[in-house]
Amino acid sequence: MPWNRWYAIKSYVLSSLWLAPLLGFLLAQLTFRVVNELQLDFGAIPGFVSSGEGAKSVLDISITLQISFLVFTFGSLLVAVQVATGQMTPRIIVAALLRDNVIRCIVGLFSFGMLLAIGVRSRLETIPQFVIGATTITGLASTVAFLFLIDYAARLLRPVSIVWRVGEQGLRVIDDVYPRPIKETPSALPPRELGPVLRTVEHQGTSAIILATNLNRLVAEARKVDGIIELVPRVGDFVAVGDPLFWLRGGATAIDDRILCGQVAFGRERTLEQDTTFAFRVIVDIAIKALSKAINDPTTAVLSIDQLHRLLRAVGKRHLHDDEVHDSAGKLRVILRTPEWQDFVNLSCNEIRQYGAENAQIARRLRAMLENLLQTLPELRRPELRRELDLLDRTLEKLHLFPEDLALARVPDTQGLGGS
Repeated sequence: MPWNRWYAIKSYVLSSLWLAPLLGFLLAQLTFRVVNELQLDFGAIPGFVSSGEGAKSVLDISITLQISFLVFTFGSLLVAVQVATGQMTPRIIVAALLRDNVIRCIVGLFSFGMLLAIGVRSRLETIPQFVIGATTITGLASTVAFLFLIDYAARLLRPVSIVWRVGEQGLRVIDDVYPRPIKETPSALPPRELGPVLRTVEHQGTSAIILATNLNRLVAEARKVDGIIELVPRVGDFVAVGDPLFWLRGGATAIDDRILCGQVAFGRERTLEQDTTFAFRVIVDIAIKALSKAINDPTTAVLSIDQLHRLLRAVGKRHLHDDEVHDSAGKLRVILRTPEWQDFVNLSCNEIRQYGAENAQIARRLRAMLENLLQTLPELRRPELRRELDLLDRTLEKLHLFPEDLALARVPDTQGLGGS
């Protein structure tokens, strides 16, 4: 099976909530099979009803509760997703909600407890006593888990929790894609002579977005034939049918197209796994949605800028020019384009400044971020930051008619308004 198909299956499994109840069902069936096959019986669990009408009542109550928990949980999640996407951005559904393992595990527990109780209720006369007690304990655990889930979901869906979670994922992607600190950057080298492109591999199938690439396999294939493989679009780019996907140089022209195309995963929506700018995009979307006249929530935008601040600081301290990938012998094998510092700065500042500079909170928080980055990042990162600071000043001059308002907006403030 090609790598991109395995990647699609893995992504689907990690973002599918329905698989948790299915796993609970399978685990419940496995429990009965193991108990019956091995004839396990450890006796009744002290303190829990194990037989008679009392056990039937407890099991009936447990089944009713588990069904209620499942219905309430899925119904509440649907409403929460609608509210969260309306207030923030639809891109958080997969990035922060469907992949939450706490929610998946609790839903799986509900499913396991319900099916276990149903199975025990139907086998009450023949099932070992300790299984009845374990089922009662599972029902109690589900009740506690349900109460915890209400509190957990309420905290999870707050804007500060969402942007923090996306920021954490963004930091992990930055560490993976840009592993070298900027202090280890070698001196500038003259442009490399790559040689002519001997063959172009075009994208076939359906138009889609590049989600990830199997870089190690591409390097291995290029090393086998002593060639250079260049991926034309970047991760996160939309590729239409017939667009160039690979440029091949040297011996790479001998590589089968199916092998090359199998190392690139496509999808309908960008993901966070290898797309270094997507975390920025999600956070900026939340910020500009909060700045819309319909919502008018600049404090959420300030919280978003907090996360952009730490992401920009992390990116600014990394060596971003790793487009060329070499093998163990130091020979160039793959060219994989990645975003530059200017891309990250423009994405983080431009739209927020355009939509929110008229608000004092946003102007002050943006200035605090830019001035702090100017002080903490190396000199080669500072021209873009100075340019953004100049654009902010020019924007404020056009927006504020009164000098007092202009002076207030020009004060850097990490809290937006009130913390200068």
